[in-house]
Amino acid sequence: MTIAILITSHNRKNKTLQCLRALYAQKELANIFNIEVFLVNDGSTDNTAIEVKLNFPNVNIIDGNGSLFWAGGMRKAWREAIKTGIAFDYFLLLNDDTILYENTIINLLKDYSLLDNKNSLLTAPTADPILKNISYGGSKIIRNGFSQYSLMKPNNSSPQLCNLANANILLVPFSVFKKIGILSDKYTHGIADFDYSLRANKNNIPTYLASQSGGTCENDHGNNWKSSNSSSLKERIDYLYSPKGLAYHEYLHYIKTHFPLEYPIALTKLWLKTLFPIFWEKFK
Repeated sequence: MTIAILITSHNRKNKTLQCLRALYAQKELANIFNIEVFLVNDGSTDNTAIEVKLNFPNVNIIDGNGSLFWAGGMRKAWREAIKTGIAFDYFLLLNDDTILYENTIINLLKDYSLLDNKNSLLTAPTADPILKNISYGGSKIIRNGFSQYSLMKPNNSSPQLCNLANANILLVPFSVFKKIGILSDKYTHGIADFDYSLRANKNNIPTYLASQSGGTCENDHGNNWKSSNSSSLKERIDYLYSPKGLAYHEYLHYIKTHFPLEYPIALTKLWLKTLFPIFWEKFK
């Protein structure tokens, strides 16, 4: 059994090295499964590539120019994995700031074996290392036709059906890849993982939340708007269009594609957050 591990990194050398240490410390590594790691080093200036090569010489390092961001880096890693011609059984998307528990991959494979439909996505939740609450994972859509969602908790017994998946730890069987491909090139940074799980659902590919937490990862996103007290209008407009901000065009594409009824509401909210963030400061 061979698993392609897909990671992208930009100037997070220490976090990337910690992520790789936990990955190579997985129980039953080489006894039950083999891993082939594809790491996109997206223009890092902190010697990430040098340190990774010294400590983990088997990692396939792919250079980026610094403009790939998360989704672009993951697509590049995925394409490089495919180019090898290796018959991978699974692709595992892994954030470089996620520290896996030592039995995570084994637990994922066990959960996957319990699924009736083997053409399924499986996401493992992560816990905040300080707050201990669930930071990423699988979510349920609260209201049909709208994008609002609620993060789910693992039940420690069996996988649970969900609607949306974060790709901090996301297991993609080869059969799913053959049907829907890789992350969409419509997204530069975020949203791509939610879009992937929704595309899967539209192709009769369910998404499941794993039975147990798979590791730790801090939710460092914070508020998705800039305060009027600490930013100028120009800064807020720049944030509106930034891939790491509100990603205006990409977010509206996501809404139009998956939640068309919400489009006018989403458009209004984006501009309210930008022009009048005081509403969010008071009521969110």
